[in-house]
Formats: sequence, C-alpha cells, structure tokens
Amino acid sequence: MKVSEILEKRVKLVADARALLDKAENEKRAPTAEEREQFDKMMADADAMKAEADSVAKLEAAEKELADSRGRKTPLEVAGSPAPAAEKRSVETRGGKIEWTETAESKAYADAFNRAMSGSREEIRALQKDSDTAGGYLSAPQQFQAELIKALDNSVFMRQICRVLPPLATAESLGAPSLDADPADPTWTTELAVGDEDTTMAFGKRELKPHPLAQYIKVSKTLLRRSALGAEALVRDRLAYKCAVVEENAFMNGTGNLQPLGIFVASANGINTDRDVSTGNTDSEIRTDGLLEAEGLLPAQYRPGCSWVFHREAVTMIRKLKDGNGQYLWQPSVVAGQPDRLFTYPVYISEYAPHTFTTTCYVGMLGNFQQYWIVDALTMQIQVLVELYAATNQNGYISRLECDGMPVLSSAFARVKLA
Repeated sequence: MKVSEILEKRVKLVADARALLDKAENEKRAPTAEEREQFDKMMADADAMKAEADSVAKLEAAEKELADSRGRKTPLEVAGSPAPAAEKRSVETRGGKIEWTETAESKAYADAFNRAMSGSREEIRALQKDSDTAGGYLSAPQQFQAELIKALDNSVFMRQICRVLPPLATAESLGAPSLDADPADPTWTTELAVGDEDTTMAFGKRELKPHPLAQYIKVSKTLLRRSALGAEALVRDRLAYKCAVVEENAFMNGTGNLQPLGIFVASANGINTDRDVSTGNTDSEIRTDGLLEAEGLLPAQYRPGCSWVFHREAVTMIRKLKDGNGQYLWQPSVVAGQPDRLFTYPVYISEYAPHTFTTTCYVGMLGNFQQYWIVDALTMQIQVLVELYAATNQNGYISRLECDGMPVLSSAFARVKLA
C-alpha cells in the first residue's frame, strides 16, 4: 500500500474516532464505556498506521538511494585511476529489482569484518587496533559507524530536535559562558553624569562532560554463523537499540550526576522550577487551559522551532481536548515522517516521558530544543571477547561510548505540571 493511501485511511480513522466523542457531546452526555474503548482502539490503530507510513516512506527512500547509486563512478575512476574489480549485486523489493555495484575492495573488507565478528582469529589479527590478548578493540568499518549513528538518530528523537555539537577531540569537557543576569536598566541622567553603577549583571558557565555508557551482549556462535542478517548487522542493531533507549531516558530524566541532565528534572543548572506551569490543569488531568498557559509562558522569540514532548498516555488524553471554538487541539499528520501537531507545534512521543497523573507531577514539555545541547567524546567502540564465553559457545561484544546533554537556557522551555 502506498504511503498516501495509508495516511488517507489514518485521517478517516481519526475523523471516525472524533465523531464518537462529538456524538456524545451533542447528546449532552458523557461517552459510554463502550464508546471510550472504541475510541481508544481506533486511535491505537491510527498510531499503528502512522508507524507503518513512516516505515514505508523510509524503505522507499532507501530503495531510491540504491537505485540512484547505479552508475556512479568511484573516487579512483573520477581521478582517472583504474577501479578495483567489481561485481553486480541485486535485491528484490516491493518496487522491483534494484541493482548496484560492489567493489572487490569494499567487499573484502566487509567480509573480513564479518568473519572477525564471528570469531575468526585470522581476521581479528588483521583488523585489531592494538595487541590486547582478549581480542582487542576493533575499529569498525566506516560504514558500520555511520549506520550506527543513523540508527541512534532514528530511535532517539532528542538527537533529531536538539543541538548536537561536534564531538570533543582531546578535551575532557565542553564549557560555554552564560549570561545569567542582565544589567539593570540604565537611568536618565545629566550630560556629565555616568548613571548608577550596575551590580546585577552576572556571568556563569555551562559545562558538558561526556560520561561513559557501556553495554555487552553475548551471542551464540551458531547464530552468528547461520544468521541471514550477518553478524555485523545483528550486533549493530542490538547495541544501537540498547544505547538509544538508555540515552533517551537520560535526556528525559537524567540527574546530571555521571549522566546527562534531563528536561523533566528541576535544576538550577538546567530547567528551573520557574518554568513549571500547572495553572489550568487539574490534579489528575491535562486541560486545554493548562496547555495554553504553557504556551503563554514561552517567550515569543523561542516559539519558532518549538516542539511538545509527551508520553503516549498524555497524548491519549490530549486527543480528546477542544478549544473554545469546539475544534480539536490535536491535529494528525498527513505527511509521512512528520509528527502530529498541537497548537501548530510538532508532538513527539516518548515512552520515557513522565506519565504519573497525580498532584504536582510533570506530564509534558514545550520547548525550543535547540537550547538542549548534546556532545559526544567517544564514538562507538566494540571489543570482541572470543575465548571468555567459549564454554557456552558464545561470543561477547562490549560497546562503549561517551556523551552528555543538558538544557542550557531555562527560559526556552515550559514544563507542563498537574495542579
């Protein structure tokens, strides 16, 4: 099914779900338990359609990229040098057969890396970076590292909407001066006077110090040998997933102690409590007035590029809200890969956003996430443990990276709180 067809069905499903609520409202009654259950199911199906449309769009983009790559010259060919021997490769997709050219050089290196990941001592010796007796840290092929970064971006939306700074090369931390307080207003005075001396202007510093994040996976040697995905893809996908969910949780709820500082943690070093908004909400529900108050707290200069962050349970609640004109606040996306919207701002849904609906709890965020900085110091490294788990017929893979993140400008955020 085409992306446009999936999205059209999604829009109709959302309209049908809203018709259930409108029917009860027009009859001046609360929706029945059956109607609420039907509404929730229809919205869950709408979410599934959104995910399907996004997946199909990504697949079509990948297929187009492969198709467009046919006939491209290698750097050696462009320079006039003879290119390495190449072979034609192809794959069957829903759009037909796609072909591309693979050079002998790139194929040999990828094959060597796969054999190393499967435990071949010959390939480990060929690819190892040092002489560590346990197998050493492998420098993965460049393509492997690039794909891993892309996987993180896809599964951790904070890396997409926040400001990701260039990786640190040699320094232990990244510091940036901050203007914590402006000077007081100048005073009207005479021609020869200098006005009052200012004592309010204050400077500070924001420091990001990447913290280590590590994970290990044990994989059956038999699975590595027989897997149709290949050892490289198997290890890459699992380690990328584990890194992604831990990072997302830290960017949301991290304490700032040996980990990133999260947006839902009140801190003078990040987002202070003066950015909390509970007016208009109840002690158990998000209300339209509460969302309007949150938008109103955000200065106008920060609103372009702002986004909402909620848990899916909060979104379920918001989908039923209307404005003063009887129009639903939440607007479903009609473009694959684009999030739904609330007050024209994109809505991002995270399983790690708070979703305890009781008094004084945080339940959402509106902010300009370019004012949340992320910095990396160590790109992904993989250590292959060939002998340690030999008795259980397994290979061990240890991943390591270092990153940090924090809000650097509190006034660019408004945190939604219950009364």
